Amino acid sequence: MDNVKETLRFDYNNMMESYIGKKEGISEKELNSMKLNANEAHAKFKINRGNGMLGWVDLPYNQNLVIKDILLTAKTVRKAEFFVVLGIGGSALGPMALFQALCHIRYNDLKRSKRRGPKFFVEDNIDPERMQSLLDVLDLDRTVFNVVTKSGSTSETMSQFLIISDILKNKYGDDYRNHIIATTDEVNGNLIKIAKAEGFKCFYIPAGVGGRFSVISPVGLFPAAVLGINIKLLLKGCADMDKMCRKNSFESNPALIAATLQILAMKKGKNISVMMPYADSLKLMADWYCQLWGESLGKEKDFSGEKVNVGQTPVKALGVTDQHSQVQLYTEGPFDKVVTFLTVDKYRATVIIPGGFQDFSSISFLSGHTLNELITAEMVATEYALTKNERMNCKISIPYVDEYYVGQLMMFFMLQTAYCGYLLNIDAFNQPGVEEGKNATYALLGRKGYETKATELNSKKSKSNRYIIGK
Repeated sequence: MDNVKETLRFDYNNMMESYIGKKEGISEKELNSMKLNANEAHAKFKINRGNGMLGWVDLPYNQNLVIKDILLTAKTVRKAEFFVVLGIGGSALGPMALFQALCHIRYNDLKRSKRRGPKFFVEDNIDPERMQSLLDVLDLDRTVFNVVTKSGSTSETMSQFLIISDILKNKYGDDYRNHIIATTDEVNGNLIKIAKAEGFKCFYIPAGVGGRFSVISPVGLFPAAVLGINIKLLLKGCADMDKMCRKNSFESNPALIAATLQILAMKKGKNISVMMPYADSLKLMADWYCQLWGESLGKEKDFSGEKVNVGQTPVKALGVTDQHSQVQLYTEGPFDKVVTFLTVDKYRATVIIPGGFQDFSSISFLSGHTLNELITAEMVATEYALTKNERMNCKISIPYVDEYYVGQLMMFFMLQTAYCGYLLNIDAFNQPGVEEGKNATYALLGRKGYETKATELNSKKSKSNRYIIGK
């Protein structure tokens, strides 16, 4: 991989009017009219990179010491039988996406001799049945937990931590700390205080790295290393994509032109972004993208304080599975979507379809082909159907799924999101809309300091039985 020349490819032919028609497509004139704005967005990003909440941009370059520590710790943790991440949002979606992409798709079902590390679980919800089911399958003697929260006060994550730490304390006494590793802010928050007092091993999330951009920090890198994923190669892919996107040329910066096209699509009423991987390994990449895109761009106000209520709703799909559930809507429903196909040139396995049942022509035509050919043909056919019906679609392709190209892909999406934020004149790195729900939860559970919010909740209008059916 040292002499890699191939890169991620972004194909936007089917966004343009010459392919899907003047009514729904983007004209060369419209695209060219955005060059100045796009270049300004690129310049703003360049000026601010590494500062404020843009600290994630430097992560491919400034973590040499951290990586040494991660690899050393991961080597020890890999001896465990179970490794569990306690986290939610970016603290969970990033590690899950890397796991799905870069480990065996049925990793946890493999015998230990065929796995590169312990069985892996990410507890990204607080359903009580889910927590109980986890405890039913773990052997705590051989389990390490990684509790991940930057603020150290995320209710979901800390409730899980309280449950697990209580169980571990009762079983192991002071030795319980050997089963917990914390990933959090180095200075601020409750978890770092607890971790220092209890003597937990810690990894730190840099101050300028928000949750949805944290996958290439210890949040994602440590679990990946435990699973045997080559995190240095992952970061190399990120760095190379970052360097590719430093170009000022609008036409040769894939993330910048991708961002610009989505802005033009929004102006044409395409307020839904469908991410559709044609590889099961990339299925959770769509989940990770949904948080990145939705939480970053869905904003009420712009930088000047004006109400704008912008954003594009992200939707996840999986090819070919969702050709049989969603594509009917995408092909013939409202003209309000952009479908992004995420494709792989070469799969990591080849499966031949054998002959049989030659009397049935609707079956026998498959004989001699491969599943690789079939899934590719289905993607091309769906792309054609959308294009024929004047539906905006584009395609992101990587040569194959490995650490290097997954790194390129993730950095592409993070850069595209950042550029879109500047093009929309909004802060892509905050999430004020999430805070209202958090504050209401604190008030409902009696957290000190939220009495006013509790009073507000108690005075809300009661629901009418008139609009409730059933008892």
